[in-house]
Formats: sequence, structure tokens, C-alpha cells
Amino acid sequence: MMKILLMTVLTVTMSTTLAKAQAYKLPVDRVWQFARQQLKHAVSEWEDSIQYPRFTGSDGKWLTVPIQDWTSGFFPGCLWHAFEESGDPSLRAAAVRWTEGLESIQYLKSHHDVGFMIFSSYGNGYRITRNEQYKDVILQAARSLMTRYNPTVGCIKSWDNRRWPYPVIIDNMMNLELLFWASQNGGTKEMYDAALSHAVKTMQNHFRPDYSTYHVISYDTITGRVLTKGTSQGYADSSCWARGQAWSIYGFTMAYRYTKDLRFLQTAQHAADYFIGHLPADYVPYWDFQAPGIPNEPRDVSAAAVASSALLELSKYGDASRLKSKYREAAENILGSICSAPYLAEGTSSQAILNHSVGHKPKNAEVDVSLIYADYYFLEATLRYAQQPK
Repeated sequence: MMKILLMTVLTVTMSTTLAKAQAYKLPVDRVWQFARQQLKHAVSEWEDSIQYPRFTGSDGKWLTVPIQDWTSGFFPGCLWHAFEESGDPSLRAAAVRWTEGLESIQYLKSHHDVGFMIFSSYGNGYRITRNEQYKDVILQAARSLMTRYNPTVGCIKSWDNRRWPYPVIIDNMMNLELLFWASQNGGTKEMYDAALSHAVKTMQNHFRPDYSTYHVISYDTITGRVLTKGTSQGYADSSCWARGQAWSIYGFTMAYRYTKDLRFLQTAQHAADYFIGHLPADYVPYWDFQAPGIPNEPRDVSAAAVASSALLELSKYGDASRLKSKYREAAENILGSICSAPYLAEGTSSQAILNHSVGHKPKNAEVDVSLIYADYYFLEATLRYAQQPK
């Protein structure tokens, strides 16, 4: 009886969500039909194995990575999004399988991306199922991430064994959600304080006067002072890497959600204004806003997907209706573009949902491919779009 009641509630919820979406202009129902098809095909192809896709090869097929890779949580996250949208029990079962395959990651301390890995998988799983074992994994992952916090620097160290003594990348804002959430759900005050400090330091040091972002800030571990400001994945130290700018919008919007610190909201708005103001006519950014070959440079749909989701949340906050409508409209424009060709992978050989992303252009790695995190944030954005009143 309880199962029947649960499925009835899910059906009513999803029908309401789709009804809201259909009142708008984006083809959310058609996009989700395609997304479910792609996800189920991948699950079916891997059969009894559990593989974690990262990017597509020249044949359009997913190339997979070990669970220690920073992207491993995004495929189970896509499956949770798809279950949330549809109520399909087969997608729930797949989400559980791929999520629980990452259980050992709760103890990972070798890089900062345990937040991406665990919160996109176990985080969504706990939010939807309230499985207490999932909560335990999230809390342990937060404890693991805290081992990378240096109170002198006031930030979480991003990478080990790199050319910087203590690198902190703009992407790291995304991992703070693990600490903010954990601090409010059985974790410690120290987790909150560390996340808050990291956000403040990032706000102070990662932004230029025009609110474009540096990718990498290197700190002195003895004094805490900034040593260098530069990039790894962008075109140049002085340029603005598009996905990094998208991370900043998302990260500071999320930080405001947890802290209600107006400085973070204003930072998110300024970062969003820069991003929106530098978009080309079809609203999908080039991989770097200052890439020298524009308009003959690759687009980065992953940056567009991350930004669209962030802008939808950002449009909920603040007092100025003009600004809120600006961010909502920008999100709709971006989504409207990537919901169709050439960005939606429908009708192509790709096993993914979106095409035309860029992973690491300076290394000529993952250029003009499908990326699993582009799919993840795109699905999150379409859910937010459908659920959020206009």
C-alpha cells in the first residue's frame, strides 16, 4: 500500500512539474524523454558492470574512469535527476547501484573534489530517499575534505604535487556545499567555519576588478599571503576561463543560500553579469572569454549548463525584481540554445545528452566532446526550470 501511495505522490509531483514547464517555452518534456533514453542505454550497455563515464571518444561512446576520478559522482547524479523527474523505478535502481559503487570515496583525502563526487551522488540520493546510510557517507566525506583545510591560508587545498605550493582553484567553491550541508546535518561548526573562510578568501582573491575570475590562486602556507594568480585550464593567466566563471556564479549563489551573507549574493551577481555580458549571440560561451581565435574557437556547453542552473537559483534571491528577471531570462536563453541542435546530442552518435564541451584546451584534452558534468548540470537546470515559478 505504501509503495502504491509513494508512486501516486511521485506521479502527481512529476505531472505538476511538467505542467509548469509546459507553460513556458522550453521543450522540457521532449528533452527529458531523450535524456532518459540516453541514460537507460548506458545502463543497459554496461550490464552487470558499474562504470563511470567522463567524456566521449571520436565514435561518440563514453570513455570511463576509475571511481577516484573527480567526475565519478556525476553519472549517478544524472540517474537521480532522471528518477526525480520521472519516478521510474528502474532509474532509481540504477542510481542506487552507481551511487553505492562510490562508497569508499568517503575516505578520499588526495584532492578537494570529494565534494563533487559525493554530493552529486550520495547528496542527491539522500535528498530523495532519506537513506540514513547515505547521510553517514556524506558526513564522513566532509570529515575527509576537512583534512585539506589550512587555517593559516583559510582555504581548502585543491591539488597536491603541482607546480604551486598551495593551489586553490575557483572550482573549489563547488565543494563547499558538502561542508555547509554537513555542518547543519550532524557535522561540526568547524566545517561551517572552514567553508565560510574559504568563500571569503575566494571572494577577496579570485576576482579582478571587472569580476572576471582567476582560475588558480597559489598561497604561502607560512604567511597565508597570495603568491601568484594564474590559470591551468584557461587561455592565459590574464584571461577568463568560461567554466571557471560559471563555477563562481554557482558557488557563491550556493554559499549565499547557506549563509545569507549578502557579500556572497553580490559576488554571485557581479560574476553573473560578467558571464552574461560576454556571451555570444547563441548564449553558449567560447571555452575562454578571451580565447584568441574567437569566433573560430570551441564552445563549452559544460560552462553553459553550469551557469544556467546557477542563474536559475540566483534569480530567486535579492530584492530587485529587475535583476531577478535578468538572471531568469539569461538562464532561459542559455537553456533554449542547448535544448536544441547542435548542442543537444539528439540525432548524433553521442551516447551523452549534450555535445560540444571542452575539458582542458591548453592540454588539447577533451576538446569538443560530450562531458558527463555538462549533462549533470543541464538536467539539474531543467529540473529547476520546471519547478521554479516564473
